[in-house]
Amino acid sequence: MWQGLFEEALTDLKSDPQPSRADMAIPVLTVRGVAHTHLREYPEAEQALKEATELCGAHLDSGCGEVLQARGLLASEQGDSISAEELYKRTLAFARGHDDHLLESTALLNLGAELLAEGRFDEAFDQSEASYRAAKSIDARVVEPIAQGNTGWSSYRLGDSDKALEIFLAAERRASDLQDYVDQGIWLTDAGYVYMDKRNFPLAEQVFQRALLLEKQVESKENIYNALRVLARLSVQTGNLDNASAYAEQALTVARESHNHVDELYPMLVQGQIAAHRGDAVKARQILETVERDPLSPVFLKWEAQHSLARLYEEEKQTDAADREYRSALATFEAARASVQREDFQLSFLTNAARIYDDYVHFLVAQGKIDEALRWADYSRARTLAEGLGLLSKSSRADIHAAPSALNPREISRKAKSTLLFYWLGEKQSYLWTITPQKASLFPLPPGPDVDSLVERYRRALGSPQDVLESQNEEGRALYRTLIAPAKELLASDAKVIIIPDGSLNNLNFETLVVAEPLPHFWIEDADVANASSLRVLAASLSRYDARGKAQDHARENVQVKKRRLLLIGDSVAPSREYPELPRAAQQMANVAKHFPSAQEQVYRRDQANPAAYAASDPGKFSHIHFVAHGTASRLSPLDSAIVLSKIVLSKEDAGDDSFKLYARDIIRHPLHADLVTISACYGAGERAYSGEGLVGLAWAFLRAGAHNVIAGLWEVTDASTEQLMDRFYDELDKGAAPDAALRAAKLSLLHGGQFRNPFYWAPFQLYTGS
Repeated sequence: MWQGLFEEALTDLKSDPQPSRADMAIPVLTVRGVAHTHLREYPEAEQALKEATELCGAHLDSGCGEVLQARGLLASEQGDSISAEELYKRTLAFARGHDDHLLESTALLNLGAELLAEGRFDEAFDQSEASYRAAKSIDARVVEPIAQGNTGWSSYRLGDSDKALEIFLAAERRASDLQDYVDQGIWLTDAGYVYMDKRNFPLAEQVFQRALLLEKQVESKENIYNALRVLARLSVQTGNLDNASAYAEQALTVARESHNHVDELYPMLVQGQIAAHRGDAVKARQILETVERDPLSPVFLKWEAQHSLARLYEEEKQTDAADREYRSALATFEAARASVQREDFQLSFLTNAARIYDDYVHFLVAQGKIDEALRWADYSRARTLAEGLGLLSKSSRADIHAAPSALNPREISRKAKSTLLFYWLGEKQSYLWTITPQKASLFPLPPGPDVDSLVERYRRALGSPQDVLESQNEEGRALYRTLIAPAKELLASDAKVIIIPDGSLNNLNFETLVVAEPLPHFWIEDADVANASSLRVLAASLSRYDARGKAQDHARENVQVKKRRLLLIGDSVAPSREYPELPRAAQQMANVAKHFPSAQEQVYRRDQANPAAYAASDPGKFSHIHFVAHGTASRLSPLDSAIVLSKIVLSKEDAGDDSFKLYARDIIRHPLHADLVTISACYGAGERAYSGEGLVGLAWAFLRAGAHNVIAGLWEVTDASTEQLMDRFYDELDKGAAPDAALRAAKLSLLHGGQFRNPFYWAPFQLYTGS
């Protein structure tokens, strides 16, 4: 049964007559019901489970929990999610009441799978993770990879494909070791989804075909169907419409034979897309509208059908209809996003709509609606940050058939006293909006993948000892020509610029781009550069800063000026060999402290510099917060990024814990009013850039908590150069310089000083503004 050999299971059971004792007959009938269910032989399944239920009514037996679970599986396979969920919950209660840990793990497993089918992905993740923990605690090695794989699928549907792929591959290996061919095929299919989304079509085709072969060997109709439907989708994307049509028809046949209406909708969507590609607009529209309007259509299928309709109308030059369908697709998506509760899942979920937003922005630009395109592009940015700061209402997410609320980009530019460079990296076409107080201009840029490739190569060059100015490295020059040169005429000499990046540009320090004329030099010598996550967040930040400035002016008139207050944490005791003590940390701490009166600073060093000290310090009362420590960036779970401080040891049992980490998710819980947070640590900006949200890590967490400006590192930093840079930075702040100007002056001092002129030393630190 666990290997998916359902026919063989039934054959084994037929070799002996059904037992007369209830405690033996109940599990036999249950296995028959489950096997027939998986084979989609529903009348036989219903009969077996009916008999088992009647026996349970007369004989209370420990096997009756399995009967409840089998009935839930049958309800699920027949599309009755409400009954399935209720039966799984009853199974879970039965398992806990009878102290049956194996049944508990499988009930949680099936409950998670049902929530997945209902599109409740964050709940599904939690239940699947609970199933995995329960299975691991009793060494239920057959259940573990299935639960693990379901957490992967939850992650995938929540938009976190990197985490999902790692989980799928691990689950596939474990299933292979157990010779669990059904589940091995499932996780191969799921891994193929990720490869397909990353446009690695040859690898996706390879794993899909391997999965189909495995599922055919064990005659798993459900998973044969799953492999066929995704092969149809892949064939559409690669332009092989004949193959797509054949796979879709086979999948549709399996679904109809099983009388599973929901399963029919997936291959129907593909058939609609095939008709659109073949120019049969009438047929395409009829199929796509059927999928869109079906009350049982899963939400992600519905928004994909609406997106396909929008593309169809766009091709037909029916611009009003295309615009309507684009907005409908986004409204459907936003309604789904509104149901996601956990903030870390909200961060990734927007990835699901990246292609819809990309196509819609491109559509609006093609219609000459430049301002409207910018408004929608900005609406897709920093959503979780904006909602957390109260700039967007979560309840209004789905109400976007009308355009998002108006922005005044030129007014934002005027208030910021900066030129704004807003980037959009699209799959086939990218854009740069250059915004000054006088006008907003649009410049077309190369496709996103071309820019990504340049950025990746230049990042590698910046991380090496070579001097990118004097070497023959071309990427820094090419990136300047691509990203900055189009707007050159709109940039004043020694311009103040705020970058609103997209995609891979979040990992790029624009200051390091190489200007070729009159002599090769870094762009930092021509411009004062800061970063923001969106126009909306920047506008709110400027408004709050103006209000704060007016309040301070009023205080000065009353001779009550708010003093600068410093929270300084660092020079911690090494918690492990992985994080050795920083040799220059004590000196950097002293250099920072000397810029503040001792009465206006709170300093935690050595063993006192621990996460609990930060929480207990009431961080919201400080104007400046500075950390001197190691930093870690988690790519798969960015809110697990952390500042490494001293360990909190309360007992010997605590010796191996991670109490020395101040996590990003914990930083968010303490509201801030700081003008500036400085994270003098490696990777403080984070490693993971989410679609729309940008880099998420420590810097994002401090902005989310309310800090106005955050300085954080894009890559690993060196102790000696950082000490020198920070000392000069605070010197400039003492002179009255704004944080962006002070940081630029400090960087230029290293660039022109000789020993640390390579951007590897001064370029990791960036200023992020926006709360």
